[in-house]
Amino acid sequence: MRTPFSLLADRWHPSATHLRRAAFAALVMAVVIVLTGGAVRLTASGLGCTTWPRCTGESLTPTPEMGIHGVIEFTNRMLTYVLCAAIGWAILAARARKPWRRSLTRLGWAQFWLVMSNAVIGGITVLTGLNPYVVALHMVAAMALVWVAVLMWERAKEDDSPPRLLVDAPIDRLARVLVATIGLLVVAGTLVTGAGHHPGAPGKDGKPVWRIPLDYDRLAQAHADLVFLSVGLTLAALLVFAAVKAPAPARARVRELFVLLLAQGVLGFVQYFTDAPELMVGLHMLGAALIWAAALRVPLALRERRAEVAAVPAPAEPVTH
Repeated sequence: MRTPFSLLADRWHPSATHLRRAAFAALVMAVVIVLTGGAVRLTASGLGCTTWPRCTGESLTPTPEMGIHGVIEFTNRMLTYVLCAAIGWAILAARARKPWRRSLTRLGWAQFWLVMSNAVIGGITVLTGLNPYVVALHMVAAMALVWVAVLMWERAKEDDSPPRLLVDAPIDRLARVLVATIGLLVVAGTLVTGAGHHPGAPGKDGKPVWRIPLDYDRLAQAHADLVFLSVGLTLAALLVFAAVKAPAPARARVRELFVLLLAQGVLGFVQYFTDAPELMVGLHMLGAALIWAAALRVPLALRERRAEVAAVPAPAEPVTH
């Protein structure tokens, strides 16, 4: 059965470099949407549009009476279309690339459906008056999008042959534990946000925005403990990778992760003791997305995929008479 995608694939054959650039553009936009979503909350524009999917009950776009908060919230919503365009480019490039790799196309569509689901979660966030648990889920879904975008970008550099570990299994498990720990660190950060400063808006119908009913200082301490654990595991990975002579890309990625974690830790402590100024919180959210992406790339550098060598037919026996 012919489809618009197959017809496009008959006429357009993007290069491997083109496909990697498209996948990278989708990853960049996934990080940007995390940053702009943070800007909505930090400027108290979370309820700039009073409903969803329209901006008001009568208007699709913000009205002059809504002021700058309506513009900020609506702009963030519109950036979702830019994100979808970047993902669409990646999907089309993966489908038209010869030979067609169905695995890459599926990763592109997974990003698209994650964006759609997160748009719905964002709508629920507005309709529930910025419920902090829904806001936290909104951030987790955005990080899931970053995860799939990283995976597609990395897989675009490889073929589809079975992966082969370049290190012993315990080294690979250490890298996966590191990723899981940093994932917990990100989730803990969303809870700290939900209990602490910057609820995202002054409130709705005269009521203040509800916060997570847990002690902010205790949550911040638990988050800091996970930071120490993440830094310790990253330092351990640095030493272990050097000792076992892990692949150079893996060692470079762990070094990058270690530097990002140190910078993020310093930023977090300064943020805590300065009463969480908006600019520093925004930088902290950007750092969280970059650290998550950097951590995901570490185990991917510990294996390789090689193209299968086609069997060469044996030469025909000479005919003798």
